[in-house]
Amino acid sequence: MKSFLSLFVFLFAAAVHAASASGDRLLVLLDDVAEKDAYSTFLGDLEGRGFKIDYETPKSENLHLFHLGERVYDHILIFPTKVKSLGPNLTPNTLVKFINAQGNILVTNTASKSVPSSLISLLSELDISLPADRTGLVVDHFNYDTISADESHDVLVLSAPSPLRPGIKDIFGAEADEVLAFPSGVGHVLGSSALLNPVIRASKTAYSYNPKEQGDVVDPDELFAAGEQLSLVSTFQARNSARLALIGSAEMLSDKWFDAEVKKLGGDKVSTWNRAFAKKISGWTFQEIGVLRVNKVEHRLAEPGVESEPNPKIYRVGNNASYSISISEYSWDSWVPFIVPEDDELQLEVSMLSPFLRMNLELVEKTADASTHGRTFMLPDKHGIFNFMVNYKRPFLTNIEDKNTFTLRHMAHDEWPRSYAIVAGWPWILGMFLTFGGFLLFCAVWMYSAPVRPTSTKKTQ
Repeated sequence: MKSFLSLFVFLFAAAVHAASASGDRLLVLLDDVAEKDAYSTFLGDLEGRGFKIDYETPKSENLHLFHLGERVYDHILIFPTKVKSLGPNLTPNTLVKFINAQGNILVTNTASKSVPSSLISLLSELDISLPADRTGLVVDHFNYDTISADESHDVLVLSAPSPLRPGIKDIFGAEADEVLAFPSGVGHVLGSSALLNPVIRASKTAYSYNPKEQGDVVDPDELFAAGEQLSLVSTFQARNSARLALIGSAEMLSDKWFDAEVKKLGGDKVSTWNRAFAKKISGWTFQEIGVLRVNKVEHRLAEPGVESEPNPKIYRVGNNASYSISISEYSWDSWVPFIVPEDDELQLEVSMLSPFLRMNLELVEKTADASTHGRTFMLPDKHGIFNFMVNYKRPFLTNIEDKNTFTLRHMAHDEWPRSYAIVAGWPWILGMFLTFGGFLLFCAVWMYSAPVRPTSTKKTQ
């Protein structure tokens, strides 16, 4: 009995301290498994957060992402590799299938190794462009580390990321004085897809070039990209909320730069924020943060003095209705209430083919693990098949798309107000009775009036 109780406690603790909202099976791909020692702190942090890590090489014969149609892993972490292709088990189609199956991928890059063709094709499918020669080095002659890159200027010192715009939840943010070291990095350019979002952009004085071909003197017309065109760390979130992150510098995740001190031109030595950023970007990619869940949706009739069952299938035009939705957010190891960021709104649509009503929902209740947002309103004066829809899609948060269908009927014949109760209708009612009375009077006069007899004349001979 004691052993059974211990097993139950262990299983309960494992369930409570789940690593991710989508699973804890992580595949790490390296050229050589021994290379993991260079990233021991980062990988140790992942294991400490509950991930079960398998280490493989791209050419491993035992490597399979699917078995009997199901995912073998929940997440993939790809470190830079020297191979030109990731092999038959990691083709672009397989990786796209993995994303379509709600798997998450974290891709890292480095200027010392070219990007495999499989990843080039995958990123191109997601509208992410890398240098044409599959290699490139980002340098900045004004924002570099004077300690380690005084001559090459290829170790960028960057400010910690900030929110994209007001109203967007601050997932990766830090204090204003935090800095990141970005050594030997490769930049990329994002397309116009709404599913892509930059986390860190290069400064205005940075540019990307190929040092082997372009040498020390660089022609501006031959640059792949420069300034804020270059994204150094970017994210992609599919419509099914699967995630991919691209980090242009794998070295920024290594032990060397977790505890390093950097110094910009004219500045003081400061410790890097790389370890905290590595936790945030991996936590987002592997769905430890920024995951939303709809717990309960309820709508009902809100007429005074009328009791209504929740979620009826039919309403009447002009009825008052109330709607509420309960939402939770996964934060590292537990579900917490979701609070809508400032300058943003959670909206409800009452729609047929297009929205008839669109309104902001208000926070009405907050518990330890959920928040409830709701509102009371009047339904449209139009009968048909309608939907209560909440369509909340924001950068760095999983999508909420909840739809409840109901029928909006017209008023029955005995639900209209009586005509005699409407003062404005009295002239029409009086006119109706006058017309009817006049017709009866006409009929009476017609029926009881004797016809005129014709006069007869006698003919005489």
